[in-house]
Amino acid sequence: MFCLIWSDMLTSMSRLPLNTLPAFRAVAESQNLRAAAEVLHLTHSAVSQQIRVLEDQLGFALFERRGRRLFLNAGGEALLQSVRAALAQLDDGMHAAAAAAGGSAQRVRVTVLPSFAQRWLLPRMNRWRERNPGLALEIDVSQQLVDLQREGFHAALRYGAGPWPGLEAERLFGLPTRKIVVGSPAAAQRLADAPPEALAREPLLGDGELWARWFKTAGVDARVVPAAIFNDAGLMLQAVEQNLGLALSRELLAADALADGRLVQLSPLTITDEPAFTYHLVYPPNLRDWPPLAALRQWLHDELEQSRRMLHPPAEKKTRGKARAK
Repeated sequence: MFCLIWSDMLTSMSRLPLNTLPAFRAVAESQNLRAAAEVLHLTHSAVSQQIRVLEDQLGFALFERRGRRLFLNAGGEALLQSVRAALAQLDDGMHAAAAAAGGSAQRVRVTVLPSFAQRWLLPRMNRWRERNPGLALEIDVSQQLVDLQREGFHAALRYGAGPWPGLEAERLFGLPTRKIVVGSPAAAQRLADAPPEALAREPLLGDGELWARWFKTAGVDARVVPAAIFNDAGLMLQAVEQNLGLALSRELLAADALADGRLVQLSPLTITDEPAFTYHLVYPPNLRDWPPLAALRQWLHDELEQSRRMLHPPAEKKTRGKARAK
């Protein structure tokens, strides 16, 4: 009996209607046939028919209906994980095949935090194109933790300690993430040689708890009431550049503006995040050796090393010995 059932299942799987899998994924994720139909640009009845064909071919149900919503049963949950990965791999394979045939350039789809994209990544895109002329970098900016396989992304640039289940995470910036006090050139001129307590009288932008921690480190008992709080560090730094206040910023995000004079570091005193908190490149394990991702990984490491050297240049070698008297 077991052999007969297993044989029947293999025969059924070999005839699996692949065209039904996108509909299955859409229904599983939306839990609603009409919502899935809108995503797929199909009719409600067409999506329903595709689910019915898939279940008939498999020989078991994938969903449980509760009112107007459809919920995956245990079999459906198991299938969804494989379908997501398979569809992502098929998409990657089609792009790779098109590139190999000369039909179109390959691309790497990456989701990135808005602040990192604006303050660090975009200013370096010319160097990416020069180094990888046939490889397009498709950037999606979002503060949400995106499901890479479900949304069709190859990788993400994330800030945190991880782990991110189901993904490999590669640390990009080896140094502890320092937060520095920055202001506009006008603020720097006004506050030249001012003690730390003088900063407490300035308009402070951003997280009040971070400022309180900085003042405590400086030995200043200050009551911090931020003039404005931002959910995006890039926008906060733009406000600083417009002389709207001072900010505690991740050093890396302020690096370019410090180099060209749009921002000035107002104090040598810094605070750091937990050592594990830094920028990571995360990606599905099956893409580790994919050449376009390898190119992105190497380019990021090289560019971040340049930023590290810019922020922390090697100390000049001290002159050894004394000059001989004539």
